[in-house]
Amino acid sequence: MEKENASLLTEFVLTGLTYQQEWGIPLFLVFLVIYLFTIVGNLGLIALIWNDSQLHIPMYLFLGSLAFVDALISSTVTPNMLVKFFARSYVMNLSECVMQFFPFAIGVTAECFLLAAMAYDRYVAICNPLLYPVMMTNRLCTQLIVSSFVCGIIHSTIHTGLVFRLTFCNDNILHNFFCDIEPLFKISCTDPFINILMVYIFAASIQIFTITTVLVSYTMVLFTILKKKSLEGIKKAFSTCGAHLLSVSLYYGPLIFIYVRPSSVQSEDQDMTDSLFYTVIIPFLNPIIYSLRNKKVIDSLTKLIKRNV
Repeated sequence: MEKENASLLTEFVLTGLTYQQEWGIPLFLVFLVIYLFTIVGNLGLIALIWNDSQLHIPMYLFLGSLAFVDALISSTVTPNMLVKFFARSYVMNLSECVMQFFPFAIGVTAECFLLAAMAYDRYVAICNPLLYPVMMTNRLCTQLIVSSFVCGIIHSTIHTGLVFRLTFCNDNILHNFFCDIEPLFKISCTDPFINILMVYIFAASIQIFTITTVLVSYTMVLFTILKKKSLEGIKKAFSTCGAHLLSVSLYYGPLIFIYVRPSSVQSEDQDMTDSLFYTVIIPFLNPIIYSLRNKKVIDSLTKLIKRNV
């Protein structure tokens, strides 16, 4: 009988964000504007890099790939969240849940590796500028980008496949605005120990590897910058790395709190706040952070505007 009941619960009710009823429409409009700016900003950045041959170098190829990932993550999560503002209960079956989580996990994993690759790129550019054209070729850049997405697909496939070993018999309420696997573990009738263990092993390994790469790269960059006697050279180096460091700092914090820390540490509302930050806010901020602090991007955009005016 228990197995029969477990097979009946194949649909989940997403509670969405917690807010007072009268805030529904204003919140919908705010997140709609954020989503539209996110898509326009990221796809616009990709188009700008694609159309300007001067930007066909590793630094901007990484940036274009990051913009694609941000657009993917936002498009996977935000449209469903917008629907939830008008629906009292948003229901997803297990297949729809998996279809949402799979590309989302690819994007999140790929972004970790891309941020690490971008840090290595800046390390080579600043610490070994004469060898940069030899060490960081477009071919190597392409290989790193492809590897980031391949790792994302493998990582996502592992966790997605393990979801199907879970059964749900007593509760189908997911306290989140999108179908993440952590809330599924909490309502599973099957012991999710293996799933949780795999999340800790793979998520921790990926984050430790990529964060270490970023920290080591920028530690070397910092030492190199401090050795420079030219104030202009120091400013240029900090300007080049500042945007990336800001993006890395904003991105990794929520991920660590959600997927690496013990599940009992934070409340469900705090989990949703962290999820909101790296699924909606970060993809919105990244084009702004990288574009406003990058002279070549601004120059390319200015030329494009003048050409079409």
